[in-house]
Amino acid sequence: MRLQNKNLKSRWGSMLSLAIVLGACDSEPPPPPPLEIPFVVVESRNVSIPIDIVGETRGSRDVTIRARVEGVLDGIHFDEGTFVDEGDLLYTIDSQPFEAKLAQANARLAQAQTGLAKTKSDLERIRPLAEMKAVSAQDLDAAVAAFEAAESYVQAANAEVDLAKIELGYTRIRSPVQGLIGLTSAEVGDFVSQQTDGGLLNVVSRTDPIAVRAAITERGYLKAARHLADSQTTREAVPLTLILADNSIYEHVGFTTKVDRNIDPTTGSLTIEAEFPNPRNILRPGMFARVRFNAAEIEGAILVPQRAVNELQSAYRVFVIAPDDTVEVRQVEVGPRLGSDWIIESGLTPGERVAVEGLLRLRPRMVVVPVAAQASDLPQTTASGEP
Repeated sequence: MRLQNKNLKSRWGSMLSLAIVLGACDSEPPPPPPLEIPFVVVESRNVSIPIDIVGETRGSRDVTIRARVEGVLDGIHFDEGTFVDEGDLLYTIDSQPFEAKLAQANARLAQAQTGLAKTKSDLERIRPLAEMKAVSAQDLDAAVAAFEAAESYVQAANAEVDLAKIELGYTRIRSPVQGLIGLTSAEVGDFVSQQTDGGLLNVVSRTDPIAVRAAITERGYLKAARHLADSQTTREAVPLTLILADNSIYEHVGFTTKVDRNIDPTTGSLTIEAEFPNPRNILRPGMFARVRFNAAEIEGAILVPQRAVNELQSAYRVFVIAPDDTVEVRQVEVGPRLGSDWIIESGLTPGERVAVEGLLRLRPRMVVVPVAAQASDLPQTTASGEP
């Protein structure tokens, strides 16, 4: 009897445990809480679309210093990498051979002048005799010819003297402009001539103003040309911003001074040159530089952070948070980039909320908890554009 009661209690206990287990299996786990998704509110504003083109600084005047006569370099009269004034003595070439050449030319000139004086005297003596028929006309013609030949010899001798003086002057090489001079290509004692690198000795660059030569793509040029045509401004009136290698913006504004005639068919770009004031001589030739200018004005442009745009198979989409806090996938047409933002040409309207983080976890019709993105969490919009 006691054994039967014991078995009955054990059976009821097992059934109760099984019921508890089955009841636990039938209950569903509670759903996870909605995701907190940072968003920005779509706004429209007027923007300027800039174009950046890469270039290199150079002197507004770069004058090559060359040896115009050959000889041994006798002296260097400047400090390399410093500023020189117009007319400063830069180099001297051994002048002794040219002084000797000038002396020879002077000697030949004196000899020619002596011959001219003799033939003149002979002509003056023969001419009256010819008039009196004391000498033949042939003698007079010979005297005239000798005199004219002597005059030609004197002219040629004078030209040799002038040439010798010019060549002697070339032994003292002076700076043709005021500017920054570089490292010398020849040292004292070197033999310099036109056959050695064309006589290259140095380069003097005028650095105030400094020039920047850059190449703009054909597409960028068309944008800029249309903007100039629409605004009825000249290329010289368009202010240019200079961005240096450390991403700092140069303090002075520049203007275009030269534009090449044609698009280079090998590169598909147009070369332009601009000048920027350089009163403190901070900029030197050969520096990396980016030239920036506004190429278009868009009124009421819609901008969203680039991180909010998702590209999939050449299609662009954003995740819009509807008023009921559900997620909607929206196809958009993108325009040019403006710093860290993207201009949206179609697909969004001002006032809509666009998700900027957690895009990989979002699904259509998902309910989320919208959280306004902090300005400090978003990249700052810079003025760089896409040509």
